[in-house]
Amino acid sequence: MAGLISVFRNRGLMTLMLGHLTVDSYVGLLPVLYPLLIQRFSLNLATVGLVSLAYSGMAAVSQPLFGVLADRVGTRFTGAAVIWTVVTFAAIGFAPNFPTLVGVAALSGLGSGAFHPFGAVTVRGLLPERGANLAMSVYVTGGTLGVAVGPLIGVVLFTLLGVRGTALLLVPGLASAGFVLFAMRRPEPRSRPAAAGGGARVLAVAPLVAVIAVMASRSWTLTTLQAFTPTWYHRLGYSPWFYGSLATTIVLSSAIGTVGTGSLADRWGRKAVILGSLLLSIPAVGLFVAFPGSLGFLWAIGIGALAGSTAPLCLMLAQELMRGRTGLASGLVMGLGFVTGAIGVPITGIVADRWGLQSALMLQVAVVLATIPIALALPGEPLLRRLHEPTGGAPRAAAAGATGE
Repeated sequence: MAGLISVFRNRGLMTLMLGHLTVDSYVGLLPVLYPLLIQRFSLNLATVGLVSLAYSGMAAVSQPLFGVLADRVGTRFTGAAVIWTVVTFAAIGFAPNFPTLVGVAALSGLGSGAFHPFGAVTVRGLLPERGANLAMSVYVTGGTLGVAVGPLIGVVLFTLLGVRGTALLLVPGLASAGFVLFAMRRPEPRSRPAAAGGGARVLAVAPLVAVIAVMASRSWTLTTLQAFTPTWYHRLGYSPWFYGSLATTIVLSSAIGTVGTGSLADRWGRKAVILGSLLLSIPAVGLFVAFPGSLGFLWAIGIGALAGSTAPLCLMLAQELMRGRTGLASGLVMGLGFVTGAIGVPITGIVADRWGLQSALMLQVAVVLATIPIALALPGEPLLRRLHEPTGGAPRAAAAGATGE
């Protein structure tokens, strides 16, 4: 508890958490828009998934580039990235046709792609020596909370005003962005330097690939279930209030789970916590898809707490594996991870159009199963320590890279 209190007293971390919440709230708004977009533009599930692909895909593929920029020039554009996201997303509701809609969504995703590596690099310099996993988890929770409140905001706005309710999002979005700009007007702390002895020059490729693959799998599962749950329950005859709250439950529970897994990782190690979450995700996903209805809220809590809670641990692992290049590391693990989730949405839509939405969602159980052997190659704490030993650590780390100890 004392560690959590100290984290919340970190003013810089809390400011970045607010920016993260603002940017990621627009991700949560997209699924609630789907039923309206399907009706307005006469779309099917595969086509409407292109909106999510445009937004999340652009955010994902641009993150490594912005990560390199952050390593070179710092993170002075963090507040500007929030403003860009807010303004461009407000324009989505006024798109006159579907191609324009996809284009505007892609432009909005570009702001998200800029914010995430900028924010991650800045946060890296604010992390305490002890309890770093918990602190990073709290920062990531800001984005998770944003995704969680997005559906609730969307249900209110879009029920009352339709798709043009996106214009009202300018008010809270610009207020938040203005605060971030004001609070970050001073130069940000730089990320910690690499350990002596050339640790930053060592790159254990196999563990890094495993980190990205696990992040991608977790993102695919969470993004797909969050994206199609409103449409699935809408077709089953449930009200917007029901499926909007259900989508929020998935993401809100991941916020709680994120803080919990951060604390567990500080004690038991990140690899063990990630493996445990994968094993427990199998029954959670299976029960959620097999038994829709009121009990879906119970299964949704399990999915969110398990599938969405390991992102900060993957981010920390990538930054540890690429010390001295935290911007690029953050862009790679988040960008390549999230793009898989973005691509997974239209893929799931194609399967759903052919065999039904429930069957398509059940495929996520297979995705989780396939990820478990990959997670065994994640780097353990002994490998990370040897990777950055001041002397003599590089050769042993390179050898251990093939096993992911």
